[in-house]
Amino acid sequence: MRYAKSAEEDVRRRDFTINGLLYDPLASPAEGEGLMRDGLLDYVGGLADIQGRRIRTIGDPTERLSEDRLRMLRAVRFAARFGFSLDPPALRAIRNLAAEIREVSVERVRDEIVKILTEGNARRGFELLDETGLLKEVLPEVKAMQGVAQPPEFHPEGDVWTHTLMMLGGLRNPTPTLALGVLLHDVGKPPTFSVRERIRFDNHVEVGARMAEAICGRLRLPSRETERVAELVRHHLRFKDFPEMRRSTQLRFLRLPGFDEHLELHRLDCLSSHRDLTNYELARRLLEETPPQEIKPAPLVRGDDLIARGYKPGPLFKTILRAVEDAQLEGRVHSREEALGLVAQQFPLSGTA
Repeated sequence: MRYAKSAEEDVRRRDFTINGLLYDPLASPAEGEGLMRDGLLDYVGGLADIQGRRIRTIGDPTERLSEDRLRMLRAVRFAARFGFSLDPPALRAIRNLAAEIREVSVERVRDEIVKILTEGNARRGFELLDETGLLKEVLPEVKAMQGVAQPPEFHPEGDVWTHTLMMLGGLRNPTPTLALGVLLHDVGKPPTFSVRERIRFDNHVEVGARMAEAICGRLRLPSRETERVAELVRHHLRFKDFPEMRRSTQLRFLRLPGFDEHLELHRLDCLSSHRDLTNYELARRLLEETPPQEIKPAPLVRGDDLIARGYKPGPLFKTILRAVEDAQLEGRVHSREEALGLVAQQFPLSGTA
């Protein structure tokens, strides 16, 4: 590795002009001649680009981006985060080199995608990914959302891509898992699109959950985060049935790991389509008004209690214990004795032989 011989040589090796500013803390406030202004040393016009709100490479864009192809994603991230434009020569270079992003390690690509999603203005970030040609290289499943029509009675906003962009635009300081869940919540719609009496996406939730898991795996997201993203996709339509659920089902839904992310995804989903927040408000109020010990109470009956009363371990145990918990969550039993009475009544020993 060859070290820079001067500050200017060091700067001219960097990626973008906005990252090429140096600061001399010992400079006199009176110094302001040439390249120095108030202690800032600017060899590459970075200050003018900051003032002009543009992302411009230092030197030839193709040469600079070819040195490290991840810089293409960094250019998009900086432009989105700061609300800057991409300098036209840089934009053209990225379009020409976009396919070469596949030569970059998936971990580095993943980290940039997550930053685009979470650092602010994710919608603009994904519009730029598409404009530069990078989207089809790093996330072809998201690119496939474009032009996929939706039933206008539920989605007056337009196709799946438009809907997803609107949701990305609503993100505020999201966790990586929520942001990825929003991005991928409808990823199963393109492959399940059909038209019969109306546009349909049969089983798109389960298809989408499997696709989200595969995408996160391809990006080598940690397994726990991958599982959360897949669950966000898998459960995002359950809110439509919330008013008709039994209370026990509602409370089990509320105790899903990271339910606050499920709730926020649903809110964004509604605001980016039909704008009806009725079920969101029902779930939010129930969550706020129900003490944690009622959402997930301590079991009144365990397997050992069933064995002590002559029940033989087996698949029936799960059915019995769930029935007891249903009754507990719905307020029909409150004590161990009442729970055991329910077991004896609903699951007599003669039926276990």
